[in-house]
Amino acid sequence: MISSFLKSFDIFSPAEISAFEEKTSLRSIKKGDFLIQEGRLCKEVAFLKSGILRSFFSPESGEEITYCITFPNSLTTAYSAFITGLPTQENIQAISPAELIVIQKTDLDQLSQSSLNWTKFLKMIAEQQYLELEKRLFLFQKEKAKKRYMDLLENQPDYVQQIPLQYLASYLGITSRHLSRLRREVVF
Repeated sequence: MISSFLKSFDIFSPAEISAFEEKTSLRSIKKGDFLIQEGRLCKEVAFLKSGILRSFFSPESGEEITYCITFPNSLTTAYSAFITGLPTQENIQAISPAELIVIQKTDLDQLSQSSLNWTKFLKMIAEQQYLELEKRLFLFQKEKAKKRYMDLLENQPDYVQQIPLQYLASYLGITSRHLSRLRREVVF
């Protein structure tokens, strides 16, 4: 699964992919468990094999704000903490039981020293993350909640029903009551 993901970038040799796989470990987390919690250092990246994760933070009001939902076949980490080496301000929690393939930052750094392809890969991932962030920002600024919900249904129809209502509503920037109304309106 991770090898297919890496091959999709069309830059790695079989030996480079094998070297990556040798540095990874498999981790299972239960529903409700955390990949990382606020205040901790982020020293790893995970590829989500199965399950669903949510990234959230808690402002002073104490209300949890879900700002990212990660679906299978995606990379995840607390990106700003991973890059800066500072404690994270976010939490990444399993919405459902999840299987992850994990690689340590030190191992990624070693791979980058061994081949420029890893540096290219990290640049491509950073660019993808930026584009996703921009897309999400534009959806919030330009589109109504129904359009945001429809976009999610179109892109992740198999998983949307598995996300608890309060997390999905928070992710969409609406109340749970508003989301319930949208669900009744939208037949997908």
